[in-house]
Amino acid sequence: MTLRRRTILARLAIGLLAGLVVAGPARAAELRVMISGGFTAAYQALLPGFEAKTGHRVETAYGPSMGTAPEAIPVRLAKGEPADVLIMVGYALDDLDREGKIAPGSKVALADSRIALAVKAGAPVPDIGDLERFKKALLAASSIAYSDSASGVYIEKEMYRKLGLEDRLAGKSRMIVAERVGNVVARGDAELGFQQTSELKPVKGITIVGPIPAEVQKVTVFSAGITRGARHPEEARALIAWLASPEAAPTVAATGLDPLGAR
Repeated sequence: MTLRRRTILARLAIGLLAGLVVAGPARAAELRVMISGGFTAAYQALLPGFEAKTGHRVETAYGPSMGTAPEAIPVRLAKGEPADVLIMVGYALDDLDREGKIAPGSKVALADSRIALAVKAGAPVPDIGDLERFKKALLAASSIAYSDSASGVYIEKEMYRKLGLEDRLAGKSRMIVAERVGNVVARGDAELGFQQTSELKPVKGITIVGPIPAEVQKVTVFSAGITRGARHPEEARALIAWLASPEAAPTVAATGLDPLGAR
């Protein structure tokens, strides 16, 4: 992103926030956000600044970007749960857009996310420095866990096949539904765990081995959008601008994501 573009984005975010502050408490709104795991740590760190600047309050519902679990964002929306802002995997947001559930032109790319491998704290740390050593580590493991969101679907449906190990790994691998994979690894219920770096970092009791090799890495874009018929569309737009602003970028990066601003 050019310096000029970053400056324009910053001014837009600040202008939106300033306008909402000037409006005063009488216009304070209560936004509702639905968010999936990958951007959660950054969102939770940045949200207090938005609320303090605007006087608005934000109610948050958490769930995966896809799947059939009751907490999944598409399932919540199908049941009629209200939301002003959705923050989720970009292509899952595109699916909702095609279904007419997203306000036209409201999608903003926030950050890139990469998959990492974790083990229980104190356990031997496998060498995954290249593709062959990565394959050996997977074959040597007694059990493997991955998430029920974008990264886990990729691992189950594509990565194992790319490695040529689909048949050998399927029997000792399982998808974790509605729980962070890091928690499963920390309890010792899986020897190896895959999830996006930003979702592993907050978990205590694990060691993050590192990102998986580039040859089989899957970069996921997390994006935000305003729901069609949102109760507070202007305030929703201001929240998204805040999350995508250059001021937010260091916080986003600290959670294990690569901030994009307005792609």
